[in-house]
Amino acid sequence: MYTSNLLFIGTQEIIIIVVLVLLLFGGKKIPELMRGLGRGVKEFKDGQKEEPSEQKNNTSDNTSNP
Repeated sequence: MYTSNLLFIGTQEIIIIVVLVLLLFGGKKIPELMRGLGRGVKEFKDGQKEEPSEQKNNTSDNTSNP
């Protein structure tokens, strides 16, 4: 099929997307949106790091109490 051409975004498409985002949100709102996105990514990564240690603690607690 011709889906391989859809995976590549050219310079013109990126410029159009940036202009549309500026028009929709304005210049003042974009830094707030990016800050929120960065915080969300950081929390997600921290959550992934903490999960295995919590599972180890839960399994060790369950095995010590028969």
